[in-house]
Amino acid sequence: MQIVLAMIASLAWTMPAIAQSKVNIEQSFADSLTAMPKEALSVSGGFYVPAYSSVAMSQGRLRVDFSVTLSVHNASETQPLIVKRIAYFDTSGKMVESYLKAPVALKPLATVSVFIPTDDVRGGTGANFIVDWAATSEISEPVVEALMVGGVANAHYAFVSQGRPTRTAGK
Repeated sequence: MQIVLAMIASLAWTMPAIAQSKVNIEQSFADSLTAMPKEALSVSGGFYVPAYSSVAMSQGRLRVDFSVTLSVHNASETQPLIVKRIAYFDTSGKMVESYLKAPVALKPLATVSVFIPTDDVRGGTGANFIVDWAATSEISEPVVEALMVGGVANAHYAFVSQGRPTRTAGK
């Protein structure tokens, strides 16, 4: 009986992470979004964000799996940031998942996130994200980061990987 209860408790604990990964950004972060601007998008850019869903440790004899949270922050206090694409790639460069059905507009100072649970190791040791963004005029560059959290035995690890701009085009 205790084994069955432990299995049910374990399943209940993991369900929110699994379910959240299947919910789209538009649903999860509705309060962070605003209407798409009517003006032309004259400024655009992109970010490459390294992420690590698995890391080799102990001279490569041990693999530690990590959850990954990618956050895209609109650093502008006054205007919306259009997020055009959030795509997740594995070590070989193959796209694992695309998180937007269509571009979304983030309110000033708002954030959207993508969560990849610890047991989703499709990205591997060289996983990464590409985030494409745009705006109607000059805007503070967004802040894009990935937070990895995981552990083995009683040791827990957390680290952040900052996105690197890949391109910016404007007026």
